[in-house]
Amino acid sequence: MKDNNICNHCTNSEDSIFNILSKEDRKLVDDNKQCTSYKKGEIIFKEGDLPVGMTCLCEGKVKLFKEGVGGRDQIIRMETRGDFVGFRALFAGEHYNATATAIEDSVICYLEKNILEKLIKSNGDFALKVIEILAKELGFSNERTVSLTQKHIRGRLAESLLVLINTFGFEDDGKTIKVYLSREDIASLSNMTTSNAIRTLSTFAQEKVISLYGRSITVENMEALKRISRLG
Repeated sequence: MKDNNICNHCTNSEDSIFNILSKEDRKLVDDNKQCTSYKKGEIIFKEGDLPVGMTCLCEGKVKLFKEGVGGRDQIIRMETRGDFVGFRALFAGEHYNATATAIEDSVICYLEKNILEKLIKSNGDFALKVIEILAKELGFSNERTVSLTQKHIRGRLAESLLVLINTFGFEDDGKTIKVYLSREDIASLSNMTTSNAIRTLSTFAQEKVISLYGRSITVENMEALKRISRLG
């Protein structure tokens, strides 16, 4: 469902990349953006699709995953409000190498590539900000590649929980991770089987590192969680 009235975060929020643009350029964005609502579980784009513009997550949460060997999914990124989703493929002139799915009701803002290129060419600060975002995304991917291939199960799962905390933050209690994933998704994010994820989460709970209630995960000992991740 398209509704540009619900898409104000992209240009009006203080932490938006578009906030550094001039009033005229922000108007250019507002006049050309298209916003679409997605229900939980709906696909935003599929692996192999060709991007036609920049995709900004205005509200909600999104997972990006690739289908691996034997049809097993691997979550490669989690995105939250204000993040750009899959825009590396846009700049590379490539097809998306992952599928994006809403993990809760979400709002996506689209901006055509020609408008984005115009902003980059006319505004050096904006161009540098785009480069910064791409560089951070590359750094994250490099770190995750090493972690998911070299850390043991406990270290991988602990790191995945820290990734969720860094991405989504905590609820008002300051301890409960502000995203509620299935055990399958946690396993996919951690490069392990669902049974191993369930067993390791239960072990963390027994060690009083976390507590579990349904899909809710509450961190009881942050230092212990970081130590498990660090030791791998």
